[in-house]
Amino acid sequence: MLPDPDQLVQQITEQHRAAVERWHSTPPDNPYTGLLATTCQQHQFNFLLWHEEDIARSPDVSDQRIAAVKRAIDRYNQQRNDWIEKIDETLIAMLADEGVSPSAGAHLNTETPGSAIDRLSVMSLRIYHVIEQLARNDVDDGHRNSVADRLNRCRLQHADLANSLAELLADIWAGRKQLKVYRQMKMYNDPTLNPYLYRSQRLAG
Repeated sequence: MLPDPDQLVQQITEQHRAAVERWHSTPPDNPYTGLLATTCQQHQFNFLLWHEEDIARSPDVSDQRIAAVKRAIDRYNQQRNDWIEKIDETLIAMLADEGVSPSAGAHLNTETPGSAIDRLSVMSLRIYHVIEQLARNDVDDGHRNSVADRLNRCRLQHADLANSLAELLADIWAGRKQLKVYRQMKMYNDPTLNPYLYRSQRLAG
């Protein structure tokens, strides 16, 4: 039986929130099974990517460190996108198990559930770090007020996106919307598609 869309989205958003909080004090883990294990792994790559991006913008790190961070960012971003597709593949398998197929004339959405879950993951990270700003002792009330306004907007965006995802899943469960996986790998990580990489290989040979 397919899960209730509202309950599933609530589980995923709570997973994101709890994991972000937990992973800031303990190594990233994945205590889940099934679809939630897939969403947790995808969320983990966003978590790792977020903190590498922070390092990349620091003026105090060496050029050598920046180069290593850039390679890590590319790797995590590729994995992030790969696991967006794994989320959608898992959903397609769940639909197949339940014998659900799109009805005639069913439309596609502008983004897949996996992409929306990825955006919720990023929003959960943003909310956590904005809340951190409210706890700072070295800022004035003007900064805190600005941060509080940003937090309210982030929470509204997160809630709207969660509701939209639940509606999309309900449409997919009912066959009113189609779900496709396009497997759009990023070209810069593919040695057969990145001109710099395949030209370098030819020169080395």
